[in-house]
Amino acid sequence: MNITGNKILITGGATGIGFGLTERFIQEGNTVIICGRREAVLQEAANKLPGLITKVCDLAIEADRTELYNWIAANHSDTNVLVNNAGIQQWMNIPDEDFYLRAKQEITTNIEAPIHLTSLFINLPALTTIINVTSGLSFVPLTKAPVYSATKAFFHSFTRSAQHLLKGRNIEVIEMIPPALNTDLGGKGLHDTAPPVSDFIASVFQQLKEGKAELTFGFSEVMAKAGPDDLNNAFNRLNPS
Repeated sequence: MNITGNKILITGGATGIGFGLTERFIQEGNTVIICGRREAVLQEAANKLPGLITKVCDLAIEADRTELYNWIAANHSDTNVLVNNAGIQQWMNIPDEDFYLRAKQEITTNIEAPIHLTSLFINLPALTTIINVTSGLSFVPLTKAPVYSATKAFFHSFTRSAQHLLKGRNIEVIEMIPPALNTDLGGKGLHDTAPPVSDFIASVFQQLKEGKAELTFGFSEVMAKAGPDDLNNAFNRLNPS
């Protein structure tokens, strides 16, 4: 994709990786729209980044996703890039009393929402690019986050299929595969020792400039190239007995 001159919708673009992408895309000369549940958080992002467009939307609600698309189609029909970034991570165990409820929340946000948005936004005439944010855990699960890992494996598989299926519409599908980064994903403090978001952003933008469709960094780069034995070893390191 061209990394300048676009109008881009980034879901979950006010915090974490999403905000890093938002900031960098604006620096590269793009118009960026972000959406999220919390108006105060969106406003905080807008205060930091003049020109940022925000939209309150709860992606866990199907009607909100449809309304988001209709709003974009009516007010920003020149949007040509969709970044499916929003996601939640729950550290939990299968015997937990609230396991199923929390699992449903992850499945809705991490799978249903981006699939629904994809099916809607491919009808936007201007759309040329979809970027799906998956995870290094697409390849090897962290058992402390069993459903999150599974949703990202699903989303990785779906993205590969979408790359093939949307060629006929001239829509490029790019997979962005972050490792654990220093964000609040999963809870405050869980990833404090992980690499900073800024390093990841710098790397993936270089890869975008090189025309790559699979964007990796650190652990995710290793996992994307790993064979069965390497994946088994990584599983054992991530999930010690």
